[in-house]
Amino acid sequence: MTTKKASDLVAEAKSGIENLSVDEVEQERADGALIVDIRDAPELATSGRIPGSVHVPRGMLEFRADPSSPYHQEGFDPDRRIILHCASGGRSALATATLKDMGYTDVAHLDGGFKAWSEAGREVEAS
Repeated sequence: MTTKKASDLVAEAKSGIENLSVDEVEQERADGALIVDIRDAPELATSGRIPGSVHVPRGMLEFRADPSSPYHQEGFDPDRRIILHCASGGRSALATATLKDMGYTDVAHLDGGFKAWSEAGREVEAS
């Protein structure tokens, strides 16, 4: 059995998903895509968030996204445009691949994560 490192899993996930730039996410956000921040609550408290984004901690994503789950969150629809992000893009790449496995057909992630967003000078709001 071959073992994989976390970096191998992230690279594998990124090769099978849509990786968006900050500019592309800004346009998608303006067009009404659901932006989902999967960072942990302390990360949001420290650095803020993309305006209008929805917070779903990574550990709850599958449950919030599953319409049959008692934890399903309104707004998650397998046919809706959804863009995930984390701090730098690793967790969101893995999470995007997972949503695709769950039948989500129009899902992508912000390559470089919140770090890329804030370094590009994009708007950030306090959490």
